[in-house]
Amino acid sequence: MRHFLPSGWSLIRAYAILVYVFMFLPVVVVVLLSFNASQFGSFPMTGLSLRWFEALWQNEAVLRAFRTSFLLGTLTAIISTTLGVLASLAMVRYQVPGRNLIAVVLIAPILIPEVVLAVALLLFLQVLGIPKSFFLLLMGHVIFTLPFVILVVQARLVGIRREYEEAALSLGASPRQTFFAVTLPLLAPAIFAGMLFAFTISFDDITGTLFWKPGGVETVPTQIFAMLRHSISPEINALGTVMIVLTVGVPLLGAAIARRMAMKRGG
Repeated sequence: MRHFLPSGWSLIRAYAILVYVFMFLPVVVVVLLSFNASQFGSFPMTGLSLRWFEALWQNEAVLRAFRTSFLLGTLTAIISTTLGVLASLAMVRYQVPGRNLIAVVLIAPILIPEVVLAVALLLFLQVLGIPKSFFLLLMGHVIFTLPFVILVVQARLVGIRREYEEAALSLGASPRQTFFAVTLPLLAPAIFAGMLFAFTISFDDITGTLFWKPGGVETVPTQIFAMLRHSISPEINALGTVMIVLTVGVPLLGAAIARRMAMKRGG
């Protein structure tokens, strides 16, 4: 009787499942405990309740952190998307001198560990004698999110055939009219996706924000970090659940909308 020996692919599949369980089980636990009626975050749960979400709604520090994160993420998305579209057009559609070098410089922040980038920018500001401010925090987020926008928009722009733009130009449209009537509508799904990427990355960032934020300014991730230094409150589980819903739900919703936009354009 032959003994059953698992194949190599079976072992790889089992190992991958264990890795995913190890990664996502803590997230599931946080979500479950956020609905625990007891103030002690442990199992077994004593019941289901929304009291900790209500406590968040009444916590002015948390609400202020949400307002700051939404403002910071929105401004970061707008600036990064605008610069990313312009940079992508320059590098794909025009023969810009030193194009390869510019591309490397623009993409470099995504290749450098964020903590290294955060420390380098902080030391650079100290050398220049520039104090921390919300504007500098915003610029740090733009530097970090811009490469993601460029990569998304460039991938779409490369796939847009030049014949469409040349046809519009041959029919008498100006370059500006061609961009707004032909190029921009075709780029819209990628621009929308890049904007959502920039917003989500900015909203969820903590490493760079801890180094760049001025005193008295807290985003949601730094607020969670500050709350953890005092005690592990059930409010933290509720706040973590809200963050999970936003950082996972927004990109998924954006991807669905962008896909729908692309299908309409293609149709």
